[in-house]
Amino acid sequence: MTSGAVRRVQSGSPWEESFGFARAVAAGDRVLVGGTTSFRGSVLYGEGDPYEQARTAFTTALEAIGAFGLGVESVIRTRMYLTHARDVDEVGRAHKEIFGPVRPVSTLLVVEGFVDPRILVEVEIEAFRGAEQS
Repeated sequence: MTSGAVRRVQSGSPWEESFGFARAVAAGDRVLVGGTTSFRGSVLYGEGDPYEQARTAFTTALEAIGAFGLGVESVIRTRMYLTHARDVDEVGRAHKEIFGPVRPVSTLLVVEGFVDPRILVEVEIEAFRGAEQS
């Protein structure tokens, strides 16, 4: 892949098709993974459980960067969007279990809601490919 190439990966989310977006986009030395929930296809994993939703969403996001040959050690930024401040500790626990050794820069926000009211957590990640993988 040349440094000017842009490559996109789909995950099969029904919203990707209806909204016209990719799960992840590689451009230059960065791979960006857009808003990811705990939906896999039409099934919501961890309904009512913010910890499980966060773990599932981060796992899906990491699978997306895996399509570019990257893993958790390449993650430099995470963003977590929650519908309830009461879920901060549980989502933080899931984040630490996955990213603790890596320590990416991170943002956590409480938002009013998502397109499906059962969604408690949505995440984004950004990974660095480095010059040798461009």
